[in-house]
Amino acid sequence: MQHGGADALASEHGLQADLAGRLDYGSYLAIPELLACQRPISDSHDEMLFIVIHQATELWIKLMLHELDAARLQIAADRLGPCFKMTARVSRIQQQLVQAWDVLSTLTPSDYLVFRHRLGPASGFQSHQYRRLEFLLGNRDTRKLAVFRHQPALLGELEAECARPTLYDEALRLLARRGLPIDPGVLSRDVSRPYAAQPSVLAAWERVYRRSAELFDLYELAEELVDLEDAFRQWRFRHLTTVERVIGMKTGTGGTSGVGYLRRALDYVLFPELWQVRTVL
Repeated sequence: MQHGGADALASEHGLQADLAGRLDYGSYLAIPELLACQRPISDSHDEMLFIVIHQATELWIKLMLHELDAARLQIAADRLGPCFKMTARVSRIQQQLVQAWDVLSTLTPSDYLVFRHRLGPASGFQSHQYRRLEFLLGNRDTRKLAVFRHQPALLGELEAECARPTLYDEALRLLARRGLPIDPGVLSRDVSRPYAAQPSVLAAWERVYRRSAELFDLYELAEELVDLEDAFRQWRFRHLTTVERVIGMKTGTGGTSGVGYLRRALDYVLFPELWQVRTVL
């Protein structure tokens, strides 16, 4: 009796097996190069887990930046339909990243201590992609750029991001273009600085929610932004709890206070009026 898998394969008469000189799966995705990127610096069995989780996270962040860069342009052009697809995709990606912390949490304190000292000052704090993601979403603290001074190209990329309007800035400019009374100071603000909640913005979002049937695309934009921040908060919380589970209250490898730093980061609100409006409705 043949194995079921073999029967299934035998029925695939059109299967292409002559791939010499043609584009195949491995070459299209650069699989050999990708699988060569995991280079442990210790003999620890568990270091491979640590590397793969962080590299996979960087790939997901790359996709989030790709989607959010495009979403920002769509909002600026008043094309909200495509924007909603992009922001919804980012929310799904964040769900994947939350689940990734569950995998990393299988790394016990004893496992991590075997190779942690080999990492030197290397730290997730130095992820330029994560920093640009924060900046794009509005959490702009230029003091965090200090760790990129030895990498001028990355520093320039992050400085350029700080000079652009955030995703939320573009949303507020859209509200103003639609005739909602946004204080001119909000629209002309220095976008390199962190955003602070403004009464006129709260009033504008309140109008959007109270007239949701009439202003449905703006109402949907508001909810997409809330979805983004909700998922981002869950991601940061799982990061905090995973780090505390693995290293307790130790200082981070990059010199931050570790859990203390991550706990303070939870307090930052990206789109403040969208949370405040829940109270005033």
